[in-house]
Amino acid sequence: MLLDGVRVLDLSRLVAGNQLTSLLADFGADVIKIERLGIGDTLRNWRVRGVETHWKAYSRNKRSVELDLRHPDHKEILLRLVERCDVVVDSFKPGDMERFGLSDNALLTRNPKAIIVHISGWGSTGSRSNMPGFGTVVEAASGLASRTGEADGPPQLPPGSFADMISGTYGAFAVTACLARRFSSEGFCGEIIDLSLFEPMFAIMGPQAADFELTGEAPKRIGSRITSAAPRNVYKCADGLWIALSGSTQAMSERIFTAIGRPELIEDPRFSSNNQRLKHVQELDEILGSYFLENPREVVLSKLQALQVTAGAVTTIADLIGSDFFESRQILCRDSGDETGTLIHDVIPRLRNNPGRIRSVAPSLGEHTREILAEVCFDQEVERILSHIDQE
Repeated sequence: MLLDGVRVLDLSRLVAGNQLTSLLADFGADVIKIERLGIGDTLRNWRVRGVETHWKAYSRNKRSVELDLRHPDHKEILLRLVERCDVVVDSFKPGDMERFGLSDNALLTRNPKAIIVHISGWGSTGSRSNMPGFGTVVEAASGLASRTGEADGPPQLPPGSFADMISGTYGAFAVTACLARRFSSEGFCGEIIDLSLFEPMFAIMGPQAADFELTGEAPKRIGSRITSAAPRNVYKCADGLWIALSGSTQAMSERIFTAIGRPELIEDPRFSSNNQRLKHVQELDEILGSYFLENPREVVLSKLQALQVTAGAVTTIADLIGSDFFESRQILCRDSGDETGTLIHDVIPRLRNNPGRIRSVAPSLGEHTREILAEVCFDQEVERILSHIDQE
């Protein structure tokens, strides 16, 4: 596998760090998950009917070790692991690692080529560095919430850990970029990655800063429309089901007009170009909406897809599981770590020649503590430290 031989020390909690290290683990990295003694990662508490669904999804292929970083022996174990790891990931508040005696200098003294990733809400510098920064607050601060929702409705937050997932994915890219340099250059001298939740979230919002500078106007909520192309929206059909439709190119818009039996709209001055369609988007949506409301979704989709229009059903997970598409792409697999065989997503992205794979299920708390201690300690140290852990 592409990352065979890479060892990652994961001190993070919650989603962003687990997403980052999960991506690395899926492609072969040995991820050693350091968990708080007796408590573990917070993700373990996010359960559905008693099943740790988040933990199972984002901690497969990892090894779990319980440590108490306030204990001198445990901190020494951690530093010995740093010596043997290529990457160290944490998500403590800026300054907390220093208070634990685990500053960047302390880590780099043990391993001068370490790649250290600090994950925080706002970054380790700047006026907000000491503020709490869970993804919810970041999603609101990035501009996403202000632009999500109907024009006459309130701002809306996404229904999931978007900021964390996006930040973790950016972080995995940064780590692999550093690893590429580390293994190709004798002169690599370590790297510190300051990964905030805010900046990746802001970046995926696109050119909102440039647009604001040019127009002097903050974008308003416009529901499922976009400001760059029309038509683009969700529409209700006669049977109460919904479709999503995008006509982002001129050719696609013309296909839409043909599919709904209104080819004359192609030459209509209101809709003959993208700029004109944006100016008359309300009228355009009313025409399209009326057509869809008069026809069942399957009829609509059949006509649109016959002309290769970019349209599809608005579906739920109930529609997706067991669908031909999911089966044909093998998007899901089952965690064999419990009697229920919890569904989890398979490894992505898909590589033809060097695919990632799920080698092991998400570990129980401290499952690999003895195993990892044996790698870095003498036998008598292992038993002494384990006896302290058992007492806790």
